[in-house]
Amino acid sequence: MSSVEEIHSHGETRPHYVPGHGLLAGRTAVITAAAGAGIGGATARRFLEEGARVLISDAHARRLKESERELAEEFGAGRVASLPCDVTDEEQVTALFARAHELHDGLDILVNNAGLGGTSALVDMTDEQWSKVLDVTLNGTFRCTRAALRAFRDTGRGGVVVNNASVVGWRAQAGQAHYAAAKAGVMALTRCAALEAAAYGARVNAVSPSLAMHPHLVKVTSAELLAELTEKEAFGRYAEPWEVANVIVFLASPYSSYMTGETVSVSNQHP
Repeated sequence: MSSVEEIHSHGETRPHYVPGHGLLAGRTAVITAAAGAGIGGATARRFLEEGARVLISDAHARRLKESERELAEEFGAGRVASLPCDVTDEEQVTALFARAHELHDGLDILVNNAGLGGTSALVDMTDEQWSKVLDVTLNGTFRCTRAALRAFRDTGRGGVVVNNASVVGWRAQAGQAHYAAAKAGVMALTRCAALEAAAYGARVNAVSPSLAMHPHLVKVTSAELLAELTEKEAFGRYAEPWEVANVIVFLASPYSSYMTGETVSVSNQHP
């Protein structure tokens, strides 16, 4: 048994939390949809534990401020800042990246975590439902990636983009046509953006989680579906958000210096 794992009485393998090792020391990161207890929030915490400065954003201003306060109390106000941002609004995206430049004279890492899901049969899906999911999940990733690449080009110091995709970008799932199409688009965007980013000394990769448990997921997903999805996982359990964040740290760090255009499955469910 690995030293970072423990076996619970019912047979599940649960990991121990991995301490920081300074992998992102001195780096500045923008993380979207980083309020709360999901993957974005876990990524912000992991980045701080690895020595980074973070500018967190979210469309939910109150939750964002609460997250900033909690992180600043633990890691220091000088390393944490926040700015509300709706990634469907180009003016707000521009303001977010301008804030990063104002605070830290540039940007080293962007984590595109903002996304919107939902369940609807295709025959009943409205244009509005389809467009809203794609605008947040795919177009939002495009807008922020474009802003980051412009920053990397202008500063000349390179940088890293890590996108949050999903196994449904590969795998068919009923009721998820809009979300699956958006996440498949994020994967394709990652590959194409990586080729262009190389000219600026920058890298673009993605993670593809399957089932990472957090309070919002519980609210929008039935217990039956969660149980069904959990049974399909190799370890017989869902991922903790920080386990996905660990892979994002790797992709943002010098340990992945020759990786670009890749989508890394944080799951056993890949093509």
